[in-house]
Amino acid sequence: MLDWSIDENWTLFLDRDGVINERIMSGYVLDYNDFHFKKGALETFASLSSKFKYVFVVTNQQCVALEKITEEGLAQIHHQMQLDIEKVGGKITKVFAATEFKNQEPFMRKPSIGMGKMAKTLYPDIDFSKAIMVGDTNTDLIFGKKLGMKTVLIVTEEKVSVKADCEVASLADLNELI
Repeated sequence: MLDWSIDENWTLFLDRDGVINERIMSGYVLDYNDFHFKKGALETFASLSSKFKYVFVVTNQQCVALEKITEEGLAQIHHQMQLDIEKVGGKITKVFAATEFKNQEPFMRKPSIGMGKMAKTLYPDIDFSKAIMVGDTNTDLIFGKKLGMKTVLIVTEEKVSVKADCEVASLADLNELI
């Protein structure tokens, strides 16, 4: 068990690819038919959602800047993901997607904190010291740390050098710890 005293005032931030769905290495989810929930992730959402006031997805999606998909197409994928999560009793409060190029000076793209600032603007009662960022890459963990969140690493084949507060194999494993 994690001794973080999590209650209904806490906020959960989740990366998408590699945390919620299977990541397509050197590719992108460009159609919902290619969106596959990670093992146990979908089934865990009802329980995870009940433990947090807000649940946000913060995802880097340069596929839009690369013109592989439109903003509308990406929004449709996120809408369908949210519907599937709602069907099992879970919730996503809002999805934030950074659509800039990876090598630009980004405001939104993690590890920049733009998506966190947007969430705080829309939901001013968010307290980042009572928030958890769950990700599978250095950029996810740096984003969480810059905002003062607890960080959780979903261990994948990705090389990660940033130290997380907790490491787990899946969202289901995290759910059992909190």
